[in-house]
Amino acid sequence: MPRILVLSIILSLASFTQFAAAQSPIVPGSGTRIWYDDFENEEWAYIPNNPKASHEQDNQTRLPGGMSNNKMWGESSKRGHPDHIERFHTPPDGIPGSEGSLLMMTLQSNIPGRPNGKLGQDDLICRIPGSYSAGSYPNCVVRVYLQPFEKWEQYTAAASFGFRATVTGSRRKAGGGGLFSSSKTEREQSWPGIFIEHRMTEEGSRAFWVIRGSERGDYRGPEITETGWYTIGMSFTPDGRCHYYISEGVDNLTPQDLIGSHKPYNFTVESVQGMFFNIFNHDDGKSWSTPWIIDDPSFYVGRGGGRSR
Repeated sequence: MPRILVLSIILSLASFTQFAAAQSPIVPGSGTRIWYDDFENEEWAYIPNNPKASHEQDNQTRLPGGMSNNKMWGESSKRGHPDHIERFHTPPDGIPGSEGSLLMMTLQSNIPGRPNGKLGQDDLICRIPGSYSAGSYPNCVVRVYLQPFEKWEQYTAAASFGFRATVTGSRRKAGGGGLFSSSKTEREQSWPGIFIEHRMTEEGSRAFWVIRGSERGDYRGPEITETGWYTIGMSFTPDGRCHYYISEGVDNLTPQDLIGSHKPYNFTVESVQGMFFNIFNHDDGKSWSTPWIIDDPSFYVGRGGGRSR
């Protein structure tokens, strides 16, 4: 075989190997940490500036909106913030040395003062500066505490908690049929995430992780049989995929914690603008949501080793 051909094959294989490695999932918590909050400051507080927004329901933003006193957290102008946001003493078996976590609950998850008995959701936004291309390997991670099931809001079946990213992506959309049919690129913002679904059955509570979403939509992940602390995260790679990770406990995530890798709803993720939390409840004016506690939410860029607490 001619030397030039052999060399060409070797270079092609090397390029393919390098490309494949570049597209492999990265574990959330990798690279340089550019945003995080550990809630260790005893003066941490959230100023709600109520009434909150409900633009999704009635086009009302009701500025100026809520914000934490460290300026790192803010209200969603689309749906408003949870009604109770409090620095809270870290539950047992949390991150070693952690004294502070964040408690979130909501009561009026649709239009404030106008309960309608329907499932609603509120958002608490992490005010991460800038936008990050998928080529910069953005990724995010958080510890979340699951209360004993008897403390969960008691309803038949619905989402209860969500950890989500804000992304912009594109996909090819077929044009009209016929001989001269063509396709065009559509670009949209979307919000992939990891959710918790709660179901009441005759045998008691059942809960599941839900991945939002795959190429075909949302799907259930593992069933949650034990409450307590979990570590969850998402990472993004230059091929436009989101990688979802879940692990019991508060240890750093590992490659073995990967649940799935997808182009959310068939959109190739091009950039990541931030992350946020959803808190759900049935908005009847009297039933509080499940109390959710998080600790050390962090946002990273790059492929290097992560930073432990």
